[in-house]
Amino acid sequence: MMEKVTLNNKEQKRVIVLNRVLEGTMTGQEAADLLGVSLRHTRRLIAGYRQAGAPALAHGNRGRPPANKLEHRVAEEIMRLARAEYLDYNDTHFTEELAERHGIEVSTPTVRRLRRAGGLGSPRKRRAPRHRRRRQRYPQAGMLLQVDGSKHDWLEGRGPWLTLHAAIDDATSEVPWAVFRAEEDATGYALLVHHISQTHGLPVALYADRHTIFQSPKVPTLEEQLEGLEPRSHLGRLMDELGIRLIGAHSPQAKGRVERLFGTLQDRLVKELRRADACTLEEANVVLRNYLPRLNRRFAKPAAKEGSTYGPCLTRAEANAQICFTYWRTVAKDHTIALFGHTLALPDMPVRLNLAGRRIALRHRMDGRLAVTYKGEVLGLLKPAQLGPPLLEEFIPDPQHLAQRQPLATSPTRLPANGSDAKSTRTPNKPDYNHPWRRQGRAAFRRRQEQLEQEQHQE
Repeated sequence: MMEKVTLNNKEQKRVIVLNRVLEGTMTGQEAADLLGVSLRHTRRLIAGYRQAGAPALAHGNRGRPPANKLEHRVAEEIMRLARAEYLDYNDTHFTEELAERHGIEVSTPTVRRLRRAGGLGSPRKRRAPRHRRRRQRYPQAGMLLQVDGSKHDWLEGRGPWLTLHAAIDDATSEVPWAVFRAEEDATGYALLVHHISQTHGLPVALYADRHTIFQSPKVPTLEEQLEGLEPRSHLGRLMDELGIRLIGAHSPQAKGRVERLFGTLQDRLVKELRRADACTLEEANVVLRNYLPRLNRRFAKPAAKEGSTYGPCLTRAEANAQICFTYWRTVAKDHTIALFGHTLALPDMPVRLNLAGRRIALRHRMDGRLAVTYKGEVLGLLKPAQLGPPLLEEFIPDPQHLAQRQPLATSPTRLPANGSDAKSTRTPNKPDYNHPWRRQGRAAFRRRQEQLEQEQHQE
């Protein structure tokens, strides 16, 4: 008994054409041209049609289960995991987790089809595309790093809100480093540069927003405008000393690569922190350090041009000496200094070196130590526990423009002519820091100061 088979439109067309060939109204070559197959295959169709009729024109696999069909138990396991552990994962991330953690190798369309059939939508809603001119990537690694901070409930209520400071290479989408901080601050970005300088080298430029951390809101004076000087923030001054160009973006879309990075991390890194049950800032940073290599393996791509424009990698001693914040203080008579409300005693000095009343530089390093510097020489290191990581004053003059040539001791005041013991009200005529006398030799002094610090740390 002949089996009943339902033919599709293509197979019904073949029946009509083959009937004409059997009737003699059409040749085999004409039938082959009409069906779009070879003459040899047309003869096979005619032979099968004569022997078994119309069912011979149906595909041989019709009614059979596909060889690559997903097993029912595997599909049930995928849906169980999707409803239990990965309810808020998007389809692509869920597919990667299935392969990495559960050994289930399936495609993203298969996962999407199963989840939609089970009534599970994607937690990530796509935004309507906006048409704007796309900026081309920089051709080489290290030419531009986009940096930003993201304050978010990274610990999902298990701990305080944290701010993630991250940098992403514009050419390769590699994340060279990231760090959690309690708030967005200049120290967080300095820590980024401090670590990247040792693993990759110093980049050519940083691309950031116009936050006051990067751009000083102070309006330049007329003298500064005439000299071409711009008020700089602590971090901006540090980037100038390191030779890193700081570029300010005028919109979030301009630095869209780091913005999209935070969108990815707020989806994926949050789940890694949840899996590790991280509850504190320190635990979150441990999870972050372990996750960054996996993130770069997944999303990093080769640059358009080979090679790197990063500077030579710094040693830890060089990074500590160069990447730090400088504060200027006047030494009290008892050889102490005041810093952030704390009174600190200077390290032991030679007997003949009296710093009372003199101006010294305190270079606060990323490890919390203070390098006491006077006339380009590091006199000693302090590690005050009460200070902790580097803090920042609101605004201080540029260290390059501070007066270095102050008198070692104040001259005795003259008594008034009338013989009274009141002090003279006359104030010394001190030149401004922009005076031509003081501008001479600043660059040479700064280079000499950095050279002396590097030599001491190398020893």
